[in-house]
Amino acid sequence: MGEAFTNFFGGSPLNRLSWLRTSHSFLNAVVVSPATRWILFNGGQPLIASHPGTQNRSLALLTTEDVKPLLGAEPFFGQCEQEGEHCAPDVPALEAARVRGLPIVFLGLKEAETSGSALPSSDFKDPHTAVEKLKGIPNKINEFIENSELAKDGSTLTFLEPRAAMSSLDAYTSAIFAEARSMVDWNQRNKFCPACGSPAYSMWAGWKLACTSLLPWADNADRKPCPSGRGLHNFAHPRTDPVVIMLAVDESGEKILLGRNKKFPAKFYSALAGFIEPGETFEDAVKREMWEEAGVKVWNPRYHSGQPWPYPANLMPDSSAPIRTDLDNELEDAGWYTREEVLAVLRHTSGTNMSRRDYKKMAEIQDGPDSKPAATDTQSGTVSLVHSDPSIKAKEAAMTKPQERSVEDNTDDEPPFRMPPVTALAGVLIQHWAEGKIVLGADANVSTVKGNL
Repeated sequence: MGEAFTNFFGGSPLNRLSWLRTSHSFLNAVVVSPATRWILFNGGQPLIASHPGTQNRSLALLTTEDVKPLLGAEPFFGQCEQEGEHCAPDVPALEAARVRGLPIVFLGLKEAETSGSALPSSDFKDPHTAVEKLKGIPNKINEFIENSELAKDGSTLTFLEPRAAMSSLDAYTSAIFAEARSMVDWNQRNKFCPACGSPAYSMWAGWKLACTSLLPWADNADRKPCPSGRGLHNFAHPRTDPVVIMLAVDESGEKILLGRNKKFPAKFYSALAGFIEPGETFEDAVKREMWEEAGVKVWNPRYHSGQPWPYPANLMPDSSAPIRTDLDNELEDAGWYTREEVLAVLRHTSGTNMSRRDYKKMAEIQDGPDSKPAATDTQSGTVSLVHSDPSIKAKEAAMTKPQERSVEDNTDDEPPFRMPPVTALAGVLIQHWAEGKIVLGADANVSTVKGNL
């Protein structure tokens, strides 16, 4: 079977080094490495750099010196009851623990040379070897710089609504952002232990949450032991909620079903979608959601590709089946559209463009009305950490180029309707069908298109 299409937000370039997340000695060394870069979030909004003299924007990748005032006292990981105290390495409840200060998530490491394999090089098999092999010798930072290096270069740094901000990023950066925002959101939402209600604290560099009643110095007099102290619990680790994105094709193969949610921006239509419920396969969810949302019976669902969706943390597999919208009342309208109608929108210069207002409206569907956090609210700020090789400067300078279309542009003032951009999985699926890259039939498979958007 050929390699599946790699969508925007997918194909992460980082080696996540998950087996080193419990090592606070490794993580503390990574923090102070000169090659380490940081991504800042405020209430789920990433810090974006607008570069002088251009219309380009990128994730603001800051140095440790830039963010040092936000990190608190050392050690950054493996903290104990008293500030500045290092915990012993053999205490399970304190593995890379961060019991005070803003949450930090270690995203991974971009090795200087990659083989295309998920397997790590032998240089990072254990904490001691990994620290020795980090690019750049860790330095003791004696002072912090008030203004970041990016700001000194003339870049404007702003926290932006993430959906709008991501429209200008390249595939490399978008995949890092997807991991970062999903993890930041999970850490922000889960402040208390679901088992007993006690405050939670961060472990494993942001990849595990534990109950403060399990800390060695916790006062648990006159209370029952927290159930999370025994066994494996899914609320202690990050979760991903699977969603299916479906594009129903009629039996002629020349029409697709597009729907419009009641809260969508004006004239916006898309492929149908829904969460996978407990006890369902992807195929079961596709059939149920198509019937519930549009009253359409489908069969023989085919897998196209998947996309991590960091709003807040979903995995969306794509499937490629008289309409009614009164069953679950999610849709305002739905209809069958011909290939010519879809191509006309794709050719239009604004057929798949979305304004900041549109992105904000889409965000409110999931997140509710905008409640922009105050800049002074330090508890809403979260820091994500990514360590990279010395070539990171070149990566930071690489800016996004507009996606070239395979169809001619239409310059009419207004398209008949609008569809998702190709940074969204629904947009990819619609475009691939319109351009004949998806073939349906008894023995047909989704064409294996390689590469990044």
